[in-house]
Amino acid sequence: MNQTNIAHVDLNLLKTFEALHDESSASRAAVRLGVTQSAISAGLRRLREVYGDPLFVRTGRGLAPTLRANQLKPVIGEALERCRQSLAMVNPDNQQYQGRSVVLGLSDDFEIAYGRRLMEEIARRAPKLRVIFRQTHSQIVAGALLDRTLDLAITAGGFAHGRLSRQVLGEGDYRCLVDSAQTSISLDEFVAREHVLVSSGGFIGITDEGLAAQGLSRQVCASTSHFAALPFLLKGSQAVATIPGHAAQAIADMTSLHVLPCPLALPRYPVELGWRTQAQLDPMLLKVREAIVASFI
Repeated sequence: MNQTNIAHVDLNLLKTFEALHDESSASRAAVRLGVTQSAISAGLRRLREVYGDPLFVRTGRGLAPTLRANQLKPVIGEALERCRQSLAMVNPDNQQYQGRSVVLGLSDDFEIAYGRRLMEEIARRAPKLRVIFRQTHSQIVAGALLDRTLDLAITAGGFAHGRLSRQVLGEGDYRCLVDSAQTSISLDEFVAREHVLVSSGGFIGITDEGLAAQGLSRQVCASTSHFAALPFLLKGSQAVATIPGHAAQAIADMTSLHVLPCPLALPRYPVELGWRTQAQLDPMLLKVREAIVASFI
């Protein structure tokens, strides 16, 4: 039966709800909160009574949230976020981040190029804070920030929303990644070679648009949605991958692949950091934002 009077509700149940929604597992939620699994199960029973809904149903891959649970998540997340902010205001210099986490959205090209640096800079400012890297891109990032799936995000745009704030971190370009010890590649050779495309859609990329503007086209032999797959796809082949310069350089630094200037004039793009405007005074997120900016200097 629904309990609409907050005086009759144990607010610790909200932490149980958050942990279950994030972890999709009663056992993992128990570990996260430092309680027994039976305590989580009891909490879930009470949550179901409060909200008059199953909230989480068992599937072959754990606990899946119901529609009502997904509707409740941003509301409960905001309530808990405000509580954490109020406690942080008491002592903004508090260095106790054990057990806390920040979810940072970014595509894997940024994770490959800047992930380690971000870990180090964040650890310097917020010791023991756990950084959770979560995949996103400019077309979905606004929704992920607004529904609190992400705390902060780094993308090439996508933050044009009234409830979001953003800061430009830098500017990106495109370079070629190949498995051959050459220092340059002509446009004719570029067009003649096969290409590996990195794209969430798998068909058209910015390179195709640039070539089409000159009446040219290329042959894509394979496409992938993960930059991390490129060393395995390019090794031992004559194929070319045209990708953001930061990712190309990071991959080349860790492998035997080589970075070449792109012979095709492609537009540069802004690299931006975005966050929910209402969370901009959270001391923890302020420190993480400082760390992100420092990582891109």
